[in-house]
Amino acid sequence: MSHQPSQRPRARDLDIIIGRFPPGLNNAITDVPGVRVGHTTLIHGDGSLRVGQGPVRTGVTVVYPHEADVGADPVYAGAHILNGNGEMTGLHWITESGFLTTPIALTNTHSVGVVRDAIISYAVRRGATYETSWSLPVVAETYDGILSDINGMHIRPEHVWQALDAASTGVVAEGNVGGGTGMICHGFKGGIGTASRVLPSSYGGWITGVVVQANHGSRHRLTINGVPVGQELGNEKIPVPRFDVPAGSGSIIVVIATNAPLLPLQCRRLAQRATIGIARTGGIGENSSGDLFLAFATGNRTLNTPAADHVLHVRTLANDAMTPLFEAVADATEEAIVNALCAATTTVGGDGRTAYELPIDELRKLLHEYRRGPHHTGR
Repeated sequence: MSHQPSQRPRARDLDIIIGRFPPGLNNAITDVPGVRVGHTTLIHGDGSLRVGQGPVRTGVTVVYPHEADVGADPVYAGAHILNGNGEMTGLHWITESGFLTTPIALTNTHSVGVVRDAIISYAVRRGATYETSWSLPVVAETYDGILSDINGMHIRPEHVWQALDAASTGVVAEGNVGGGTGMICHGFKGGIGTASRVLPSSYGGWITGVVVQANHGSRHRLTINGVPVGQELGNEKIPVPRFDVPAGSGSIIVVIATNAPLLPLQCRRLAQRATIGIARTGGIGENSSGDLFLAFATGNRTLNTPAADHVLHVRTLANDAMTPLFEAVADATEEAIVNALCAATTTVGGDGRTAYELPIDELRKLLHEYRRGPHHTGR
């Protein structure tokens, strides 16, 4: 269950600079103060697929919005769905109330139920009562059944509890970890990726971070910093995993955090901008893809403790000041997807099905050639 950072380079190590705003200290969603991320990674078994036995290449990733109990201290949130062949539980209440009241968990498609229930039982085990723990946990999924025994139901409540206990600030492990362990992105090995942006003081100095679970896209459309990497590294060079993929096998989940003081509608508008980062890397929201995005803002707190007159006094960023945040989300989402691809390593699943890592040396070469040659995109 190792959650150590990948030894492979991230996008910025390859001089891939996306956008004009700088990243935070860790270039991760945890650069937003208070946000914590935890993983549980399950990898065991080899050879032929045997339902219930493996091979297993799966896990859970959790995101805490802040350092306190989010059930007692919710934050404003909003969601956007680019294509709905996927699941993110709890969205109806977020849409209705504007409140995010639980940690967010990312996992595989067939483990949503057990992960949801485990988040509730975790709170109960820690002393929560009906009055304090009523919740509709937010759990999102993508399909890892190409590489993992998805029907074997290998994720158990204790794995979710381990991820919740492991959640921390600082560096976030990427690639083949947590919910991203068995995921495939644009025909290469995908998984978890993260990035952040810090706005200059003239735009408020707000911090925005993104984490993705990248399991989407077709090889021929993959574009990195304007370079058509997928066309240059086609299936004839690096095979795409072959499998009779059921509908919904693709998908990307994007979780966005900011410390800006936003209202729920503004959070929804922020979530929409993840679409732009996905599109830049070649995602189009295919019919079989579940592309679901959630944004939360920690700039307003103590929303469950109004004054005696039952009136909440909240702050909100002016809509005219939202555009730099939109830009930050688009850029951070794009970079998080690239980071997921760069961090992930070749993975062999059941029956020898293989998702190959994005070859870093080939990527370096392509980036160099397109920067100096007639293909230069100017991005």
